[in-house]
Amino acid sequence: MKIIADKNIHFVDQAFKQFGDVLLIPTTDFKNEVVRDADIIVVRSEVKVNEKLLDGSNVKFVGTSTIGTDHIDLNYLNQKNIGFANAPGSNSNSVAEYVVAVLLEIQEKFNLELKGKSLGVVGVGNCGSKVVKYAKALGMNVIQNDPPLKRLTGNSEFVPLDDLMECDIISLHVPLTYEGEDKTHHLFARERIFKMKKGSILINTSRGAVVETTALKDALDSGHLLTAVIDVWENEPNIDSELLEKVFIGTPHIAGYSLDGKVNAIKMVYEAACKYFNQPIQWDPSNELQKITWLGRLKTEVVVDNKTSLNQIIKNNYDILEDHEKMTVLYKLPKSQQGVYFMGLRTSYPIRREFFNTKIHIHKERSNLKNILEALNFKVVILD
Repeated sequence: MKIIADKNIHFVDQAFKQFGDVLLIPTTDFKNEVVRDADIIVVRSEVKVNEKLLDGSNVKFVGTSTIGTDHIDLNYLNQKNIGFANAPGSNSNSVAEYVVAVLLEIQEKFNLELKGKSLGVVGVGNCGSKVVKYAKALGMNVIQNDPPLKRLTGNSEFVPLDDLMECDIISLHVPLTYEGEDKTHHLFARERIFKMKKGSILINTSRGAVVETTALKDALDSGHLLTAVIDVWENEPNIDSELLEKVFIGTPHIAGYSLDGKVNAIKMVYEAACKYFNQPIQWDPSNELQKITWLGRLKTEVVVDNKTSLNQIIKNNYDILEDHEKMTVLYKLPKSQQGVYFMGLRTSYPIRREFFNTKIHIHKERSNLKNILEALNFKVVILD
């Protein structure tokens, strides 16, 4: 078979070589004339997979190394009997760790003690459920909203969205949908944003169009919201640079971009392809992951002294402000260059590993940190 895959997907060539010849191409090269003779294509969220791309092609299977499917015309694939796989939950831990980094930066910047503060989590699926767990480990009071899960489980923990409006911080973890009972397009439009408690904070790591950009800018300008943290933007990659200037932290849709999450994603897509084509599972990425060296100051073992804060420990693994600083270059560029720069930040994103890769050595006087660190998936060793 012939496989055409996005060259920015880690290990995709190693995973799919058992099926045949793998051709790696840039995201922008996914066009009908390029993929026409492929049997399998593997894409990222920037590629629109629809009739325009696939009409008259030989494609039998489409894989996307993403959680979301809003870039895929699933009805068209069904009509043409084209197999499909995405990677739900693959990068959920990466997103949750991003939110942890955000919360600790908020605590430090705004002198907002997290313990006892309320966090509203909208969408409690793969990502949101981990955010709930980690926020509770940080001592926050968590209020959860997820209408589909509420209907499915009847769990009283899931409350109406209005019940989250008095929260100190709200974090969004929903798919982007445009119709139906649980439509999320502009779920946080003007009326909803201005229902939020004055001085509260909005975090969006779901999809850009879940939040109405103009309304969010107005809420920030008026002081109704203290600030916002935005990883996902309307009209990516041509985002609203004015909004970027107004938020506390802005990043280029990379919350889920840990190396571990990316490898989880391609592994899920590969295994789905094996099942679809009735092929044995032969590729195991664990060896490749072990060969990946840590870059710069990142270490797999860290000794924490009596003055080291939790935020400093997190920064050793992931300093979110570095991503923000790179992003702020965007609004200094001409409009014509901003989209290219945004895409470049994503495609050249440096290696980031999840917390479980790091062993933390702490002195017994700091053993109060042990439970928190272990809840965040760090390995912990108590020193005498």
